[in-house]
Amino acid sequence: MNERLRAAELDPRLLGMTGALVAVWIGLDLASGGLFLAPRNLYNLAVQSSVVGVMASGMVLVITARHIDLSVGSLLGFTGMGIATLQAESGWSWPLASLAGLAVGAAAGAWQGWWVAHRGVPAFVVTLAGLLVFRGAAYLVADGKTVTPLAPGFGVLGGGIQGSIGAAASWALGAAAIAAIAAGIARGRRTRVRHGSPPRPAWADALRLGAAVAGIAGFVAVMNAHTQPRSDVARGIPVPVLLWIGSALAIALLFRATRFGRYVSALGGNPDAAVRAGIDVRRVTVGAFVAMGLLAALAAVITTARLGAGTNSMGTLAELSVIAAAVIGGTSLAGGRGSVGGAALGAVLMQSLENGMVLLGASSAIRQIAIGGLLLLAVWIDVAARRRSADA
Repeated sequence: MNERLRAAELDPRLLGMTGALVAVWIGLDLASGGLFLAPRNLYNLAVQSSVVGVMASGMVLVITARHIDLSVGSLLGFTGMGIATLQAESGWSWPLASLAGLAVGAAAGAWQGWWVAHRGVPAFVVTLAGLLVFRGAAYLVADGKTVTPLAPGFGVLGGGIQGSIGAAASWALGAAAIAAIAAGIARGRRTRVRHGSPPRPAWADALRLGAAVAGIAGFVAVMNAHTQPRSDVARGIPVPVLLWIGSALAIALLFRATRFGRYVSALGGNPDAAVRAGIDVRRVTVGAFVAMGLLAALAAVITTARLGAGTNSMGTLAELSVIAAAVIGGTSLAGGRGSVGGAALGAVLMQSLENGMVLLGASSAIRQIAIGGLLLLAVWIDVAARRRSADA
């Protein structure tokens, strides 16, 4: 089996996570009497996972560079309160307020990256300070008050009643995604043959394409099965999920197709070697934190739009779920290795446990214990895998 997985270039860890996710879903559905896998709940689960998923993509970048960011939850709260205040009290349109929030998030990331890269302060300390600073700033923005009402139309970004693209557009987008994946597989085979490298076995490419078709078609079908209230009109893919998919694809492309992404992996794998190779490690470090800050602000846009208000508690302890999603998804805390797709699976798994336990009536304390245990298990698996690699 291992030989077949290597020949197909499939990640055993991602396959194992997918299997674990399926098992968790089946178990939660049985325990909840069929409520968990109902289209309505899966639609809500997709929207709920988008906030953690967006930030987990950025956390993959930061952790791969051998750093950590503990401030993402507080930064979400700070930028979210700023976005809400600009709309409710300053009369800004929601697009301008959202762009301002994204700019603030990027600037906050650059500020933290500067302390790490140019002043040599450990990222743990810098971002722990950021956690406190941004949480306090979030309170000061509106003196702890809930900020509402927000600009008309802003709720679309939160996946509310009008916050999805409908059945026809969802199927069209799904077909386009399948076509793009098929074209990518075919292009990869041609490129390998042209450069004299053996292509993947035909069965492996067929398996990849089949899995993509099944996954995308199933996802679109489930999103379309959830309808508007008191009607038969399908909602389709939620806008927050599209924002999540777009940000994840952007970070994955950054890793695979840009010099910056390769430099991030090199820096995390061996910082001294990266310096000797002439990599500007300071610029790479700042860039990773800027991307993280930008994605934290994007998560703030989604959260604020979903709540329909700016609240002082937004993003509280979100950093734990984000780090857990990245680590569970295969990103090594030792740096040098990260998986955006794995982080997406990790985000869904984390939110599935949270969602399922809410359906089962579990208390907040029990949910925290379960998530903490899952994080500990994921880190132990990562440590054990690195030890086996070192021994080999």
